[in-house]
Amino acid sequence: MPSRRVSYDLAEAPLVPGEVAIVGAGPGDPGLLTLRALSLLEQADCLVFDRLVSKEVLALASPKARRFYVGKASRCHALTQDETNALLVHLAEEGKRVVRLKGGDPYIFGRGGEEAEVLIEHGIHFRVVPGITSAQGCAAYGGFPLTHRDFAQSVTFVTGHCKGGGDLALDWSSLASPNQTVVFYMGLANAELISRQLQEHDLPADHPVALVERGTTPEQRQVITCLSELVETIAREGLRPPTLIVVGKVVRLANTLAQPAPKDATFVEGETLELVRERIAL
Repeated sequence: MPSRRVSYDLAEAPLVPGEVAIVGAGPGDPGLLTLRALSLLEQADCLVFDRLVSKEVLALASPKARRFYVGKASRCHALTQDETNALLVHLAEEGKRVVRLKGGDPYIFGRGGEEAEVLIEHGIHFRVVPGITSAQGCAAYGGFPLTHRDFAQSVTFVTGHCKGGGDLALDWSSLASPNQTVVFYMGLANAELISRQLQEHDLPADHPVALVERGTTPEQRQVITCLSELVETIAREGLRPPTLIVVGKVVRLANTLAQPAPKDATFVEGETLELVRERIAL
């Protein structure tokens, strides 16, 4: 029986000179990249990419595309946000076809909205391509759902640190509802505050927590703990960014729903696009 391929004929206008595409690169596994994102990667003259964009995703772009690293870590920025904004404007005004690659989804803690505002101010045409969020990818690969009719009727994504290193002032009473899942992005530095505040707002000390480091990549590590042991667990396991903190009863399902990773789960850097398309054949 002949094989059938996923259609790659997308009903989308080509990227034109002077245009910027703000693209979600997903949480790391190149297999989670969307077809729209892959199409735009092929066309880009310039890639402007963040720290959490995997090398396997970058390898799918044209080797001729110029690459600009603008990654940010705590107190360590390759470029400031203002400098990144200026770079996007400069490249577009030079007539380059620009792909701005962001880990996860560009509009969920990705500063995509800020960059889109700057492009509008300068009259630069842009498009936005959503990506699978880190929360979605880490939960699926970690073996637990983010919602479940028996355990979590809602899910909330929360930033674990504030702009400029300010105090993390959140609606803790709302976040401490026992029948929801709360995902803290970039929360390792404030783990003690998160643990203390949620317990002070009546979540029990043994409320389950998952810590997922470098989710969906070959280096993924996952540790299941509880609120009272959150800080101790992070220190003992030596967990480092990027690590998601997932608080909720759904975490307990990881022991029963987790599946072994496929043996051939990643792309080799530098594979041709023809081989990539063969991998997505039906």
